Amino acid sequence: MRKRTSMALTALLVSVSLMMSACGQSPDTVGAAAGSIETAEAADNLSKDAVTYEASGDNEHALAADGETVSYDNIIVNKTGNGDGDEADFYGENAAVFATNKADMTIKNAMITSDGSHANAVFSYGEGTKLSISDSTIHTTSNNSGGIMVTGGGSLDADNLTVDTKGGSSAPIRSDRGGGTMNVTGGTYSSYGKGSPAVYSTADINVSNATLYADVSEGIVVEGANSVTLNDVNVTASHTEHNSDKSDHFQAVMIYQSMSGDADEGTASFNMKGGSLTSQNGGLFFVNNTVATIGLEDVKMTNASDNLLTVAAAGWGTEGANGGQVTLNAVKQELDGVITVDDISTLNLLLGKDSNFSGSVDGKGEVYVELKDGAKWVLTGDSAISSLTCDADSIDLNGFTLTVDGKEYEAGTASTGTRIEVKENRGKGTHPEKPDGDAAGKPDGGPNGNPPEGKGGNPPEKPDGNPPEKPSGNPPAKPGESE
Repeated sequence: MRKRTSMALTALLVSVSLMMSACGQSPDTVGAAAGSIETAEAADNLSKDAVTYEASGDNEHALAADGETVSYDNIIVNKTGNGDGDEADFYGENAAVFATNKADMTIKNAMITSDGSHANAVFSYGEGTKLSISDSTIHTTSNNSGGIMVTGGGSLDADNLTVDTKGGSSAPIRSDRGGGTMNVTGGTYSSYGKGSPAVYSTADINVSNATLYADVSEGIVVEGANSVTLNDVNVTASHTEHNSDKSDHFQAVMIYQSMSGDADEGTASFNMKGGSLTSQNGGLFFVNNTVATIGLEDVKMTNASDNLLTVAAAGWGTEGANGGQVTLNAVKQELDGVITVDDISTLNLLLGKDSNFSGSVDGKGEVYVELKDGAKWVLTGDSAISSLTCDADSIDLNGFTLTVDGKEYEAGTASTGTRIEVKENRGKGTHPEKPDGDAAGKPDGGPNGNPPEGKGGNPPEKPDGNPPEKPSGNPPAKPGESE
């Protein structure tokens, strides 16, 4: 049931929550108490005439826009009740705030909370749908409940948000099948659940001047032919728990293809300029079962281990053909650590202007290294690569051995090599019509996770009547791609 309540009642409920936390009666962790404090602060920032929108039933929205242009300012949104698997994750059922069918929705100065499984907070679904939210606080507590989310080609712009999620598979910045576009400026985005990276991308996601934090998960995950671009963003990841048995790596950034159909096959992209990338457990980058480009410029990187980059097979894809193919471009970048490339993977390591690499390369697969415009490599261990382009003074062996295509490199020698040709698959992720029967489950083990609750059941009607027709066929090509 959806209803509206007063600001005074909301303030009372928040006060009771804080009192319970102070008395040690909260069933959740200290992080949940902190979330209550953030909620109280957000309530203080709203005027006393704020309007509250609530929904307590399963598969309901507290606030929805269907094909209309609407604006909301100074509001409180509360959502309880559970959703049903793919209906919620792909099509937005049970989201607290939902825009669809080419709606244009604007929200300012809002406090949004959800407490139910598959209860994403703010959701934009479908081609031509636009959702803009600013100066707001978002808090979700249960599994499969992201902060801001797009699917099916929707778009979402976020400015100056504070978002935290407590449940598993609940990325604060989240996308799923059919992708879309997200532009995020400013704010803080924090996750505290397993399988909940700060950003999970099956879309084109751009983040600027923000802080991203993942307490037990990766900081960033990019799946398939999609992208994450960060400008002056500080990312901290403490990846301490795996969400499946398909990988034993811990890392701050993972780029992969799950083969679930949620993301097109092709080249994944991660680009970061300025800001910082910190791994508090494990390495910095892990790429498997996809072609990927990584671009780094003037990023301060801090690593809990010496593992800079691993390009190798994991449990996704076809065994023997599920390595990674990576091109890493670095400009004005300091790189430290070990790069590992397994025997079914490849790497083009392109070190450009004013870049320095202090580390080693374990290249069982093909590895090409290029040092130009003053780039330097100081070895910290014996290294093996396939091909090399460098000036005579580009490499300091530092007492170690560099083997190039089976031959020992001689210090002070210029070299000209050839980049490795990248061969990508161009399969399309599916974007099916909304199912008429049981919801299809995802394959086990994606880092965005399967829900603990299981999926299935007949899809519910939307609260305001029949659901809008879902577009048929494959999702649209990402910008810059051919069909």
